[in-house]
Amino acid sequence: MKITITDAASKWFHDDMGVTTGNGVRFFGKTYGKTAVHSGFSIGLMRDDQPHNPIGEAQKDGVNYYVNDRDEWFFKGYDLNVDFDPDNDGPKYDYIPNAE
Repeated sequence: MKITITDAASKWFHDDMGVTTGNGVRFFGKTYGKTAVHSGFSIGLMRDDQPHNPIGEAQKDGVNYYVNDRDEWFFKGYDLNVDFDPDNDGPKYDYIPNAE
């Protein structure tokens, strides 16, 4: 799994979540909501500096972004692109099919 964080998304994480060099952000699947590829589930994120068996990682501006193996069910078959959505003043997630 590949994770891509755009410059605009990185700025949002730094400005709004207060992450700094050496911090981590974990993406995970959660119940309720929906995504472009899931019904009844949505994506969550939290500040977490300690990855546990990550299946995908990206470093951007000193911050480690990742998905742990326990959330493989949610991301299986997709890469994750994280951008900034100015209309919602927060992250925007695009799920890109991969060969997994």
